Amino acid sequence: MDNLLKQLVQGKALLFIIVLGLGGNFQVGCHNTLISSPSPFIKRFINSSWSQRYGEAPGENTVTFIWSAVVSIFALGGLLGSISVRWFSNQLGRKKAMIWNNAINVVALGTMVASKSANSFEMILLSRFFFGFTSGLGGSLHILYLGESSPKKIRGMVTLTVATFKAVGKMTGQIAGLSEILGREDWWNILLGVPAFFSIIQMVTLPFFPEAPRYLLIEKGNTEQCKKALQCLWGPGDYKLEIEEMLVEQAAQKGERSKTLLELLRDQSVRWQLLTMFVLNAAIQFGGVPAISVFSFSIFEEAGISIDKIRYVTLGLGVSEILTNFTCGMLIDRVGRKVLIWGGFGCMAIFLALITLTLEIKDYAVWIPYSTIALIFLFMIFYGGGPAGVVSSIYHEIFIQSYRSAAFIFIGILMWGGFAVLGFMFPFLLAALKSFSFLFFSSVCVAISLYIYFILPETKGKTPLEISEDFRNIRLCGSSADNKCLETRL
Repeated sequence: MDNLLKQLVQGKALLFIIVLGLGGNFQVGCHNTLISSPSPFIKRFINSSWSQRYGEAPGENTVTFIWSAVVSIFALGGLLGSISVRWFSNQLGRKKAMIWNNAINVVALGTMVASKSANSFEMILLSRFFFGFTSGLGGSLHILYLGESSPKKIRGMVTLTVATFKAVGKMTGQIAGLSEILGREDWWNILLGVPAFFSIIQMVTLPFFPEAPRYLLIEKGNTEQCKKALQCLWGPGDYKLEIEEMLVEQAAQKGERSKTLLELLRDQSVRWQLLTMFVLNAAIQFGGVPAISVFSFSIFEEAGISIDKIRYVTLGLGVSEILTNFTCGMLIDRVGRKVLIWGGFGCMAIFLALITLTLEIKDYAVWIPYSTIALIFLFMIFYGGGPAGVVSSIYHEIFIQSYRSAAFIFIGILMWGGFAVLGFMFPFLLAALKSFSFLFFSSVCVAISLYIYFILPETKGKTPLEISEDFRNIRLCGSSADNKCLETRL
């Protein structure tokens, strides 16, 4: 632990992690929670804006449609932003791409702030689209830039901060949305632009940090600049081993350019990596976290917690996720990624099944609703201490440099597309299954934990080339064993 802290403060690494996080996945988390608090105020604004413009009040369906567009256009922007990550990161580099992303955020902030005085709900739509675009692009750039700047020995801990900043962003959005702060009708246009103020901090400070070392050496061929970047971030040293490992990966690529998404999807050698990304993303989307977010308010209310206090209890959920992310950071480079993630999903499956049981028998005893609350907290603790933190590290580690940009386009499509599908399916699923929907989510977690336990190779302490070789050597029952293969528990 002492060596880790020493390594973080020898150079600019700790400040770099903070600055990069504020303009990266902090934005995604903050925007996800900000939108719920001012929803009644925005609907009234839409009604007022329409009435003043057309001389008559809009129909209820019209207001609902515009409000739905305000919410969903963020996901559309996120999808387009994530798709564009390869072009921005290759043409501008990781650092300049992040700075220009922040500039777009500033434009979105100005549009949102001006929408109220301009009496224009169209400006809200435009701003939300820009915010979605910068969240999609910035979230992918955050993982790319951070992972390509991290030494192998602590790469897991460093890339896990992606999840930490996303959790901090979610809690920041909840706090800013409190009525005592910005959750009032006079301030909704400022509230929706809160994340952009943090991106301004990144835009001003990021020029003082170096470009990603792996990008400088492997893609630009500049060994000297790579060494200077490592020294700037992690302190004095020759970094001979790190540079040699990058040179081996550069030689293995044989001068290949960065792959396109279509080339990635057609490449048989990375089919297991693509399947792993799909499986992990499905687990995050359909593993019960959205259901907990929806049900938590009513569960807390049934337990006897007053409505004005429930928002503070939900803040407690956010705090628990952040704290367990920190704990996960201390463990990820010791026990490995695989144990944390399959163990996390396994425990989540158990807690979801127990939540189903307690919801069905909640009227049998006074203490049962309180046990449901405890189970919800345990669920979020194991989510934050396992899948939420580890998944970002795995996404970055399982591809070599020439595949990585295209891989993040793929995961962006999965994440933002899944967000849209889930938003459409979720109300129907809850209406049909009610509390038994938790059993569906529990079965998803069980299936994913089995896949991870039997199939996924450990990535701790390995180079991207070694990890790629492990994936290529995976053999299942009945497949040819003529070649050297990776032994799996299956």
